[in-house]
Amino acid sequence: MTLTAEASPAHHTPGRLSDRLLLAGAAAGPLFFASAITQMLTREGFDITRHPISQLATGDLGWIQIATFVTAGAGALALAVGLGRTLAAGTGRRALPVLVGVFGVGMIAAGAFTMDPEKGFPAGTPDEPIAQMSWHSIAHSASAAVAFTALAIAALVLSVRCARRRAALPAAASAVAGLVLLVPISPEHMSIQIAVNGLVAFTWTTAVAVFQRRVA
Repeated sequence: MTLTAEASPAHHTPGRLSDRLLLAGAAAGPLFFASAITQMLTREGFDITRHPISQLATGDLGWIQIATFVTAGAGALALAVGLGRTLAAGTGRRALPVLVGVFGVGMIAAGAFTMDPEKGFPAGTPDEPIAQMSWHSIAHSASAAVAFTALAIAALVLSVRCARRRAALPAAASAVAGLVLLVPISPEHMSIQIAVNGLVAFTWTTAVAVFQRRVA
């Protein structure tokens, strides 16, 4: 996935700080899913077919997932700054860092505002949907929606950038990632679709960070 210049590389500002920022961006995805998968397998009552990953932020151990959201968001912000420091002129030079930054802020907000306990999770919660969402659950959903929409647009912008450089495979991969993230959430399969979106989003950010470290 070639992110470097369509024009002059004079806008590059490579260095140790940029490398560390991109490394933090690359680590965000694997850390997020290592934490989430561990919690899915160990927290009583959690069922990925019924409960979205975000619901792990509820209950006595909810602080683990809250910290996971905040850490992943901080990693995305580091990636945004790293891209801003290392991307050369061309399509998305300014838009990509901003869009990835919005994703990072949205993830942090998703951690700050938690979902409501429902559908039997955490253990002891009534086994039914909540009658009325709390304000913080609405804020969580809004934050996540903004975050993933911004990242979807970022992936499509990168697809155009790569296509203009005749990098067909990364252009296609980014286009697919962006389109997947823009598919409307299905109420019947919400938790699975959210998990897939998270996997696509963090795979994309990790790939972008790894490749940018190589060329910066």
